Amino acid sequence: MLEITDLKKEFRDVKAVDGVSFSIAQGCCFGLLGPNGAGKTTTVEMLEGIIAPTSGEIRYKNRPLGSHFRNEVGIMFQHTALQEFITVREILTLFKNFYEQSKPIEELVKNCALEEFLDRDTRNLSGGQRQRLLLAIALINDPNIIFLDEPTTGLDPQSRRNFWDLLKKLKSQKKTIILTTHYMEEAHELCDELAIMDHGRIIAQGTPRALLAEHFNSAIITLPADDIPDAVREIDGSEVVRTENRAEILSRHIEQTIQSLIAQQIPLNRLQVRSRTLEDLFIKLTGHELRT
Repeated sequence: MLEITDLKKEFRDVKAVDGVSFSIAQGCCFGLLGPNGAGKTTTVEMLEGIIAPTSGEIRYKNRPLGSHFRNEVGIMFQHTALQEFITVREILTLFKNFYEQSKPIEELVKNCALEEFLDRDTRNLSGGQRQRLLLAIALINDPNIIFLDEPTTGLDPQSRRNFWDLLKKLKSQKKTIILTTHYMEEAHELCDELAIMDHGRIIAQGTPRALLAEHFNSAIITLPADDIPDAVREIDGSEVVRTENRAEILSRHIEQTIQSLIAQQIPLNRLQVRSRTLEDLFIKLTGHELRT
């Protein structure tokens, strides 16, 4: 669906995107992850046709971006100003008239669950309602490819999961989705393939499961810090990593590690075991430092 080759974007002396190449298959949900300043927003804006690359090539259906692309793409920006003093129904009608071909409003209302507030002024929408309306606007021309930039930022957990259900419906319709998000659980839940960017380059790419398998072969055992005496620095050959109120042990053999804990008479009633996550991978690859 999309093929990106050696894409670069420079702003004066800053290389925002530095030689990015990847392809996105039809019907794939492709996640683009990275810390602030990694270059992912600039990359997406070039893919959307909003800004021109300094060099490199973007091809849509084996053709350069052009009017055919603009007619077949839907974009949900991270920040969008909606017209005020009009209803949800009226704003859908407004955007519908921008296209020669569009989906029926009734279908959008049903698919994006807008029924309960269809005649409400856009100023009076909750965060979740607003995001569902913005998704409906992005879908109004029945696009083949959909860009979603941080679509669930600021939503409460229930609204976020409801939004995920809407995106899963799109996936079932074989729509191609390009998603940027800071929520690692969201990326794991929705994305078929991920690319992690840092300093303008792609530093890892693959399916969530493959990336985790490539970088980790251990689980994390967590205990309250006061359950492990300070003198215990190592369990079963693994360092005990302490924070203010907990201790973590990276374990390749969970049963063996637990037997070592029992042998040292460390209580297990508050022990927790978890698999490595995309958040662990993200931190491992991009570091712990604060990005602004």
